[in-house]
Amino acid sequence: MGFEHKSVLLNETIEGLNIKPDGIYVDGTLGGGGHAYEVCRRLGEKGSIIGIDQDEAAIEAAGIRLKDFGEKVTIIRSNYCDMKSKLQEQGIDKVDGIVLDLGVSSYQLDTADRGFSYREDAPLDMRMDRRQKMTARDIVNDYSEMDLYRVIRDYGEDKFAKNIAKHIVAARGESPIETTGQLTEIIRASIPMKYQKKSGHPAKRTFQAIRIELNRELEVLKNSLDDMIEILNPGGRLCIITFHSLEDRIVKSAFKKNENPCTCPPDFPVCVCGNVSKGRVVTRKPILPSEEELEYNSRSKSAKLRIFERS
Repeated sequence: MGFEHKSVLLNETIEGLNIKPDGIYVDGTLGGGGHAYEVCRRLGEKGSIIGIDQDEAAIEAAGIRLKDFGEKVTIIRSNYCDMKSKLQEQGIDKVDGIVLDLGVSSYQLDTADRGFSYREDAPLDMRMDRRQKMTARDIVNDYSEMDLYRVIRDYGEDKFAKNIAKHIVAARGESPIETTGQLTEIIRASIPMKYQKKSGHPAKRTFQAIRIELNRELEVLKNSLDDMIEILNPGGRLCIITFHSLEDRIVKSAFKKNENPCTCPPDFPVCVCGNVSKGRVVTRKPILPSEEELEYNSRSKSAKLRIFERS
């Protein structure tokens, strides 16, 4: 299957980047190259973009899609958490804009053997970087009941987390859980039917939770935001698209802290902590997909775009 991925909030993100023709830009979640392609179209002869992704299928697809832009494009297989060091290897200390489109791509969901989808029966995998040894199977079969409960509760925000963890442990006591289909049936049996009828697919939250845990998605995001803001040139912008409340909360909090890092008590007449603002939050409220986009791209339903500008 070819790498196909509909870029979410594409026009809004490109507008939010405020692209300079001779600027240096980074797409930290390159995917199929949708956002990067639109950035490249707006670059002049001296402009460039660095695309980063940990998925080999994305790297290959983006390389094909962006090949006509020649030396303007550099593609690196890595996680965006290593952005600062990877840019330094290219002789780059500062950039004019960064875009992150978080979460799982439509290609990863639609490729059954990647194990991301609860709608297809496939081996329990869910690795965004297939060089990684640990898979979703290891979490499902090796985590303690308490750790499974914590993961499903915290990352899936599922109120039946305790019961789901209990059912998983009971099922794997009979035989190992090997496939997404097996896991989905176990989850179905853990949730009362009356809730299943009104709250979407019963496995959605648990699959999200396991994927986030396996790929350390929230940890990586939280630990990378300050560095990304730091490497922006004055006026440079960081545009981040999130797909669930956990990601959005982390981004919102980091942007707010970088805009106003002062730790002095509110009744102090002047700031004495010495923490200086790194810039401003451009989006007081997140930018949401238009009605038109929601009609043709179901993935965009929960998307939110937040933008920070470096001072």
